[in-house]
Amino acid sequence: MIYFDNSATTKVAPSVLETYTTVSQKVWGNPSSLHNFGETAFHLLEQSRQQIADLLGAKPYEIFFTSGGTEGDNWVVKGTATAKRTFGKHLITTAVEHPAIHNSMVQLEELGFDVTYLPVDKEGRISIDDLKAAIRPDTILVSVMAVNNEIGTIQPLTEVADVLKQYPKIHFHIDAVQGIGKGIQEMIMNDRVDFVTFSGHKFHAPRGVGFIYARSGRKLAPLMTGGGQENNWRSGTENVPAIAGMAKALRLLLTDETEKVARERAIKQRVYDHIKEFNKVTIFSQPTDGFAPHILCFTINGVRGETIVHAFEDQGIYISTTSACSSKKHLASSTLMAMNTPEAIATSAIRISLDENNTLAEADEFNRVFDKLYKRFSKINADA
Repeated sequence: MIYFDNSATTKVAPSVLETYTTVSQKVWGNPSSLHNFGETAFHLLEQSRQQIADLLGAKPYEIFFTSGGTEGDNWVVKGTATAKRTFGKHLITTAVEHPAIHNSMVQLEELGFDVTYLPVDKEGRISIDDLKAAIRPDTILVSVMAVNNEIGTIQPLTEVADVLKQYPKIHFHIDAVQGIGKGIQEMIMNDRVDFVTFSGHKFHAPRGVGFIYARSGRKLAPLMTGGGQENNWRSGTENVPAIAGMAKALRLLLTDETEKVARERAIKQRVYDHIKEFNKVTIFSQPTDGFAPHILCFTINGVRGETIVHAFEDQGIYISTTSACSSKKHLASSTLMAMNTPEAIATSAIRISLDENNTLAEADEFNRVFDKLYKRFSKINADA
């Protein structure tokens, strides 16, 4: 089996699973309980928070645990809107955000907020001039993803931060779900960034756990209210086993990060160099620094994306249509549509996404299977 769908989810690392299992079996106390068993769980929770903060160059009181990327994105967007609504009701995001951001913005529009969706160029990247033009006196949030989950575009985060240094009261949020461990941490943790969203299952931690970075001093209303956990910012009993596993997974991810990124980029380049020679292939992800090292999106024109995915699956290779969150809805890529890609091509888009465990040998096998399937599609579809 070749697994090239790591942007959808990653396999839990064996040592992370071991940590999760051990903590589940031996430290099952509620970290809010006063007895010694609860105190043990609380200390492990805080050790995990400290480890994550240290890895990101943050303070432990700036790390708040969540159930994952969707909750984190919803929290920052809606929490900012609630906390700062007396200062303004205008928010800025991009036309290519993950549905967790986009649909949160749509909800706020229904509640009377005003949202600007920045357009993107042919590579899925926003214009800094468009951002500057969009900022208004009542703007309260700019939310920009680090890495596009469909085609891998890296947004100009440093340039956005430079613009927002002139507007210190505007919250700056980055969705870094696809960006952590990809060699761009300096851009993500820029000193002008206020909030960052992370999701554990994207880097070999268990599903259902994540965290946000929230710069000290910034206002954010709780999304989850209740017992007052996470310093009254996010109520709900913390998932200590998953959090401990996530802290370990992040440490493992960032160990030898440069070498891992280079390996992913080499695999991506091997596949890119092969498929670009086919005249019915359209490639949207480039093997350049402006794109993440682990995502390659392309089409076989005239063949629907789900058809290609299942054809590769029959050969033991697992890929996806663009976004796992919408793949079963058979929708055209929202990113490609925002890039003004013709719908007939956008519905053919597929994505391979790598991690540090993939190999060049797997890339060679992918290329071999690609040749076979391309020939098959050409025979059964005159447009392929």
